[in-house]
Amino acid sequence: MTTEKPITLSRDCTAIMVPSGERILLPAGSTAWLTQALGGGYTVMTDRGYPVRIDGRGTTVEPTSSIHEQVWNQLRSCFDPEIPVNIVDLGLIYDCQVSELAGGGHRAVVRFTLTAQGCGMGQFLKEDIKHKLLALASIREADVDLVWDPPWNQSMISEHAKHQLGIE
Repeated sequence: MTTEKPITLSRDCTAIMVPSGERILLPAGSTAWLTQALGGGYTVMTDRGYPVRIDGRGTTVEPTSSIHEQVWNQLRSCFDPEIPVNIVDLGLIYDCQVSELAGGGHRAVVRFTLTAQGCGMGQFLKEDIKHKLLALASIREADVDLVWDPPWNQSMISEHAKHQLGIE
């Protein structure tokens, strides 16, 4: 989804510069062009010509399936701000474990990577994953680790995502 006409921000928005990961403030009244609206967030091109990611937090998730399915659905709602494919289909999730806690609820442990080590979006994605997991009613703890081994490569992308990206 891309808008040809600019939008005007009605409120101050904290944003993350893509790909550096630097936090900035876009003041109310700023002009931007929407380039991506996926996973509860928005990537916009600012009037200064650089892309930023604006968090669309405030979404709640209703439990309608097993906790494992809920966790994987939450992970599928996380997107790289530069690539319109969720991080599961991109092959960025290396491990996901869900265990019961003694006092009730569950703990999710996720190991993920990025498409390139130089990408500055690691902390942003880590926070996005953790926030979305903790939005699940039964997840009480979420441990999210960025790892580099094994190095990511395009063979890790799902067939569906390859088709979506035109990589066949």
